[in-house]
Amino acid sequence: MKRLSHLVAVGCTLIAGAMVSAAMPDSVRTDAGLVSGAPGAPGTTTADIRAYKGIPYAAPPVGELRWKPPQAAAHWDGVRKGDQFAARCTQGGFGGGGRQGAAAGRQGGAAGRQGAAPGAAPAPEGAPAQGRQGAAPAGLAAAPQPPTSEDCLYINVWTPATAASDRKPVMVFSYGGGFTSGAGSEPRYDGEALAKKGVVVVTYNYRLGPFGWFAHPELTKESGHNASGNYGLMDAVAALKWVQKNISSFGGDPRNVTIFGESAGAFQIASMVGSPEAKDLFRRAVAESGAWMGIRMGKMTTLAQAEEAGQKMAETMGAKSIADLRAKSAEDLQREGRAGGMIVDGWYVPEDLSMTFAQGRENEADVLVGSNKDEGTFFQRGGPPAAQFIAQTKERWGDLADSFLKLYPAGTDEEANASSLAAARDEMTWHARLWAQLQAKRGKSKAYVYYFTHEPPSAPGQPSRGATHTAELAYVFGNLLPANREWPAVDRTLADQMTSYWANFATTGDPNGKGLPVWPQYKDKSSGRAMILGDKVEAESSPDTARMALYDQLFARQMSTPSRRTN
Repeated sequence: MKRLSHLVAVGCTLIAGAMVSAAMPDSVRTDAGLVSGAPGAPGTTTADIRAYKGIPYAAPPVGELRWKPPQAAAHWDGVRKGDQFAARCTQGGFGGGGRQGAAAGRQGGAAGRQGAAPGAAPAPEGAPAQGRQGAAPAGLAAAPQPPTSEDCLYINVWTPATAASDRKPVMVFSYGGGFTSGAGSEPRYDGEALAKKGVVVVTYNYRLGPFGWFAHPELTKESGHNASGNYGLMDAVAALKWVQKNISSFGGDPRNVTIFGESAGAFQIASMVGSPEAKDLFRRAVAESGAWMGIRMGKMTTLAQAEEAGQKMAETMGAKSIADLRAKSAEDLQREGRAGGMIVDGWYVPEDLSMTFAQGRENEADVLVGSNKDEGTFFQRGGPPAAQFIAQTKERWGDLADSFLKLYPAGTDEEANASSLAAARDEMTWHARLWAQLQAKRGKSKAYVYYFTHEPPSAPGQPSRGATHTAELAYVFGNLLPANREWPAVDRTLADQMTSYWANFATTGDPNGKGLPVWPQYKDKSSGRAMILGDKVEAESSPDTARMALYDQLFARQMSTPSRRTN
């Protein structure tokens, strides 16, 4: 009996030891020093996931480092606590913040045009949270968030690995927010649920607004590359380089990295697929509700255009030099600064990315891309009157306007509003399929397309916006928030399916897996089928070729005409 009791005690000790070692060690070594993490909540299904938050991946971009490429993070002694998120980058919200919101529509090229559907008026400056791209989902608006600061280049890791030798697939996320807001610490991007599917999840912060996308001739001259402006993109590449150096310590595989992002983050993803500076830093890419033109077809901002806008900003602020601007407070720059988005700087973005992808000069990568059924409801409230819709259509579409208005009629204001929303939906659908088609032409690259149609339940007292822009994020990350809400079974099932699809794609380059409806590979626009992610998950029966062909015509005309000024 004593021997039996002893064996039981030993067995319990071994089991307890196995439970303790079911996650990574508390302290992990990075190239800058040791960092400790925190396990998931005890007694939960994510207790075996360990999170390491607020790790510096670059030096604070302040003082003389403002508007410079990210520099190496300083080494530290001892163990740095990684149980709290670091500061978010200084930001003002989509469309808000002094002159910044107006400038985003001028300087930002495709990024700045995000809020305007064909024929629709963009959301006004300082629009309420429900119309802003960076707005938190219902139920999260009051969630505490870290403060904002220029000292914001930090990275977060959620890992299911039990040892550094596990070599799990890695997923690195770029947030949306119109390049003016957002952070890797937002509750909807928490990586625990997705990491449970067997992948290491990474989020990070990149510079925003006038800190991330400001160009000026003096900065161009001092860069040594005759370029300026894409500091937020430089941050993204620096984060991927950090992953290459350090993720193996967290049980991740640096040879199997997938980058994924939504909206402006999807523009960021496409830019890295197109950038020679990001070559060999990842194998796969996922873009949700956006691609290299942002969320609306258009030419990218040139360096000359961005520099001119930067000079005007400096004049407005009474600054005679970059030294004067670097001496300004972050608050002054955020209030007065103009900001846009991705720039054809000749370095990180050597040419308009439409040319890069059309000519097959982008990086080799498997891609999974798609959009949502009701994208436009996120930006549009009320829609333009019929006369305005028709006038805007004729200005943009020229000799194609009649063909457009047959598919998107505007006989009444109500009809114009519906057509404006439908056009926003279809333009983004077209862009995703174009990317998949061009990437598949690379030969080695595989492409998959989705169309998200599920309408999440709206918060009490709030009208439904359908499957709006950002709606898929809750299901991609498996974060149905608020967590204490009674979510319908269809939502829980869809979240389980989508996290599995995304994790499978990151693992093998193919989203398919056991127990999941078959997702067909997308090879060309004539035979390609998108996966419908809705109340029922299935491949679409056939694409809407007439609408897609119309956008093909507009794009062909855009490619054949010189760049126009955007400011």
